[in-house]
Amino acid sequence: MTQLAQHPFTLLSNSRFRPSETYGEHRSTLLNAGALARAQSVITTWPGYAQTPLCSLPALARSAGVASIHYKDEGSRFGLGSFKALGGAYAVARLLCRELGQQLGRVVSHADLQSDPALRQACADITVTCATDGNHGRSVAWGAQMLGCRCVIYIHATVSEGRKEAIARYGAQVVRTTGNYDDSVQEADRDARANGWFVISDTSYPGYMDIPRDVMQGYQLMVHETVNALPQWPTHVFVQAGVGGFAAAVCAYFWERNAQQRPVFVVVEPERADCLLQSARTGAVVAVKGDLDTLMAGLACGEVSLLAWDILATGANAFCTIPDAAAVDGMRLLASPTGGDPVIVGGESAVAGLPAALLAAQDSSARAALGLGPDSRVLLFGSEGDTDPALYAQLVGRSAAEVLRDGASA
Repeated sequence: MTQLAQHPFTLLSNSRFRPSETYGEHRSTLLNAGALARAQSVITTWPGYAQTPLCSLPALARSAGVASIHYKDEGSRFGLGSFKALGGAYAVARLLCRELGQQLGRVVSHADLQSDPALRQACADITVTCATDGNHGRSVAWGAQMLGCRCVIYIHATVSEGRKEAIARYGAQVVRTTGNYDDSVQEADRDARANGWFVISDTSYPGYMDIPRDVMQGYQLMVHETVNALPQWPTHVFVQAGVGGFAAAVCAYFWERNAQQRPVFVVVEPERADCLLQSARTGAVVAVKGDLDTLMAGLACGEVSLLAWDILATGANAFCTIPDAAAVDGMRLLASPTGGDPVIVGGESAVAGLPAALLAAQDSSARAALGLGPDSRVLLFGSEGDTDPALYAQLVGRSAAEVLRDGASA
């Protein structure tokens, strides 16, 4: 299978994109290479750290009429199944260092947290919390367990039991709320204020920037690994988005390092949770209301992270939305490739960039608008594996283990 079925999609060119704009001092205070180096020095010491695979998909590239397609497969990251392991857990570590440093009146390092029994005991008196669709909460819970603090995670009404159990496995108390993701964010924030807990959110808003910045800096390690493994600088990057933190971290990495040769950057969302596209269309941050009912649970967000918008508002070339059916086709295409491409297990929230790229390549106007051609080098980030195994098997028709077994025997 090397072709994607036709699906309706929306591609909005960003009228505010500034091709000649430098990354600038202001954005350097948000995300920068020095902060990435600090994140790398911490994350690479964690048990189980390994670079995740960068997969070349030459058969898909040929069918799309481009030079290459590369897919960064985050399904094996720290055994948590997604890139989120890099962000939430790192932000927990940074929070603990700051908080204990303030309490003790001295600098507390990540190495101190791991080696000093007294600090470990002090961590047990600190509680971190967040709202999640699944993967971010799993990362926060894992980081809390690794560093010895308490953790309470809020999930909204439609988060699956499988995702709930995966979070609880790391020792967190999991609270299910009514309403959608944004409602759970508000409930977590209220309870944190009432109980003296610390919110570890990937969504920034006025007065709350430091922790989301730490989350995004952790994400950039994934981009750094990718660029070091690529044979050539990409010409096009398609990245899925929820609140926008992940997409902004990727965009900022390329922008900071080579402002004059940035890849064409396309932000991809579910058509039923398109807060970034609607914000780009309006020219200001817009919240999307309702139940945000999409299979792409990790992208079911109605409110934009302000920190992310600061980067994407002028840094993204275009915004795209796809239907759930296109994401499912993308999952199946990766699970049953032809032409020698590797078998990849990509979850429903991982693959949005792939169908967006293929649909754009099959559409003459979109292809022209994005400058996709035979010399284009497309980069995708597969942000998760089968983080909801039951749903993956339902959508693909086989479990992840069966997909990998069948691929190995093909």
